[in-house]
Amino acid sequence: MAAANPAKMLQDEVTCPICLDYFNDPVSLDCDHSYCRACITQCWGGLTADVSCPQCRRTFPQGNLRTNRQLRGIVDASRELQLQAGRETAPERLCEKHQEPLKLFCREDEIPICVVCDRSKGHRAHTVIPAEAAAKEFQKRLQAHLKTLRAKREKLLGLKVSREKTSQEYLKRTGTERQKIVAEFQQLQQFLQEQERLLLAQLEKLDKMIVKAGIDTVTKLSSEISCLSERIWELEEKCQKPASEFLQDVRSTLSR
Repeated sequence: MAAANPAKMLQDEVTCPICLDYFNDPVSLDCDHSYCRACITQCWGGLTADVSCPQCRRTFPQGNLRTNRQLRGIVDASRELQLQAGRETAPERLCEKHQEPLKLFCREDEIPICVVCDRSKGHRAHTVIPAEAAAKEFQKRLQAHLKTLRAKREKLLGLKVSREKTSQEYLKRTGTERQKIVAEFQQLQQFLQEQERLLLAQLEKLDKMIVKAGIDTVTKLSSEISCLSERIWELEEKCQKPASEFLQDVRSTLSR
């Protein structure tokens, strides 16, 4: 595994995750993540509550911004180190072929050359200018590119902030809709439970009416069966008697 680059680690520690530049007035959230005060304020937009950390998404009140003086000191020290490194004079590069300082620049080949190379056959017909002038010219061109890149970065940063704000708004809306759905289904569930209770009570009442009607009917039928059984027994006994006795009161018997 390759060893970690201390310079790269230090640069990451002093770089804001939002603007990707040195921290400017660094502040820390309750989750210990740090941002430029202006960057995190712009990221949250007009939100006054339920704000979240762009990195870990932990939520907390917007007012909990702690000035990180220790990080500010580290940023200042890192800036000074970078300036000192830029001021240090690098050893003058020499031409590999002639061991002379590379004080000239060939426009056609776009390479630094020495005075001996300038007189050689390979560069005699080329346009050669002082290396310092070429450096200034290319620095201007690079500065123009840097300006374009910084503008693109600012545009993307604005888009990122806008998207994060839109995402927070959508999450807030979905949360409200979720609460609304839960409340509606709780009301519906309560209504269905009440309807279930009423219908079961009606069925229980109907069961009692059916049982009572059945008992009354059975009682009445039992009484009629008993009466008919008594008549049948009486008639059977009548039929067993001799003819003279059987015919006595036969009309009254049939009438009954």
